[in-house]
Amino acid sequence: MFAVIKTGGKQYRVAANDTITIATLEGEEGSAVTFGEVLLFADGEGATEVGAPMLSGISVVGEIVSHGRDKKVIAFKKRRRQNSRRKRGHRQHHTVVRIMEISAGGKSSKAPERRAKTVKSSEGEFASAEA
Repeated sequence: MFAVIKTGGKQYRVAANDTITIATLEGEEGSAVTFGEVLLFADGEGATEVGAPMLSGISVVGEIVSHGRDKKVIAFKKRRRQNSRRKRGHRQHHTVVRIMEISAGGKSSKAPERRAKTVKSSEGEFASAEA
């Protein structure tokens, strides 16, 4: 089961448990975000729904994993034989989102729950660590 969503002026093909990097979103790490602009939906049995332009009744829910910045892009301008140069760098902000659930009508595709892993510490006691 997958869907094509639109966010930040771009389109992304997503399935449950996918991790995508998109334009920056408001919200804190760990909070849920719902994508309402669904362009296409396909279940695993061959049925595909295409919106004109959007589909209604289908929701894609994700969890914000982190916020960050992309690699630096250098904009360099030079005019030949005039000793004229301009160098400017830019780093775009982005958000990493993990798709938790795609639901359409009665059908739903969920990502598996992330369990806390038990790790043995140096003192012999057990501590909980995020998997």
